[in-house]
Amino acid sequence: MPIRIVFETHSTTEDNENGVATGWLPGRLSKVGREQAAELGRRRADDGIAAVFSSDLARATQTAAIAFAGTGIPVLLDWRLRECDYGELNGSSARDLEWHRPEHVDQPYPGGESWQQAAARVRSFVTDLPRRWSYQRVLVIGHVATRWGLDHVLTGERLEDLVRRDFAWQEGWEYTAA
Repeated sequence: MPIRIVFETHSTTEDNENGVATGWLPGRLSKVGREQAAELGRRRADDGIAAVFSSDLARATQTAAIAFAGTGIPVLLDWRLRECDYGELNGSSARDLEWHRPEHVDQPYPGGESWQQAAARVRSFVTDLPRRWSYQRVLVIGHVATRWGLDHVLTGERLEDLVRRDFAWQEGWEYTAA
């Protein structure tokens, strides 16, 4: 019952452009982000996608709404696909937050969660997929934590290694969940 998962990050936000780590705050797509979302829809229009699963944070839902408007492809929101909850540091400097990521693999951010906890949310999501989507191709729209959760859960990469990397954007990542 393999499921093919395509991951796409939400489009560029005003916070991204201003160096802000949005975390669990909603965020809002920038003009560039809205154009990227439309391009995502064109790129994936004939990609055999059975369903789109999106984080329920505004920047991801906006991406999904623009990309898949009028396609008939169901867009399902799931809180488990959210960014890592930086707690008291939601909305802080992205540069400062990135510097301290390795300290929060197991230790939650003050008032938030750890990268392990964020990955556990993604694991729960992946575990539920076969109940309805076996042998299908689905698209997931999320955040850094979503991608690293997929990398950790589906490819066995260590979170300790992932949090030390830059998030290098590309046009989608592909995974297979058994």
